[in-house]
Amino acid sequence: MNVAIITAAGKGTRLKSNISKQFLNIYNKPILAHTISIFENSSKIDAIYVSAPRDYIESCRKDIIRKYRFTKVSKVIVGGSHRQASVFNVLSNIPSSTDIVLIHDGVRPLVTSGEVEATIKKLKNDNKKDPEVKGVILAAPARETIKKMSGNTIDSTIPRDTVWHAQTPQTFFYREIMEAHKIAFNEGFIGTDDSSLIERMGWKVNVVRGRHENIKITTPVDLFLAELFMNKNGKP
Repeated sequence: MNVAIITAAGKGTRLKSNISKQFLNIYNKPILAHTISIFENSSKIDAIYVSAPRDYIESCRKDIIRKYRFTKVSKVIVGGSHRQASVFNVLSNIPSSTDIVLIHDGVRPLVTSGEVEATIKKLKNDNKKDPEVKGVILAAPARETIKKMSGNTIDSTIPRDTVWHAQTPQTFFYREIMEAHKIAFNEGFIGTDDSSLIERMGWKVNVVRGRHENIKITTPVDLFLAELFMNKNGKP
């Protein structure tokens, strides 16, 4: 069974809105609803679990899950104090019979079903060739020069062809990502994404090349760009 975890427990303070960013509308539809629909409509996804702020649990169920008739959403779970804690909460609530878990930001509504399914396919294929491959993520190559800094001074220039921007979904075998999260929790380690937890276990994470349009909406500019991209792609 393939399970999608949609993380939607953030507060969205950078958008300077009284409403959590994932519940803001793009073309009269909440960002989170746009995102869930991609996974709902994929034949490769069997179930969806959503993390949400405690104050938004009932609103999420009523105004998103039921309103848009998302039949694959099994449960809405209260998020933790940070993203990693939210993911761990959800992992602890999904069936142990789960084979593959896809973890996706609720505020990345521009991912495509093709990209979602490509991560599943690559994980299975690459693991057959190399059993140490336990994860696959979407990522896009850096387009600007990246500098390593010491304070306000440039320490070095990082070769751009070695730098990629990690995106989501990030797709893993359930057993390994659950183990990685448990160990991180016990050791007090907080990573910047889920693949970093797999990396620190010594396992390999491969990449499916994504699009730069698959942005995470965190600022007013991101919201504006998402509207433009949706309009261009005919998605409203």
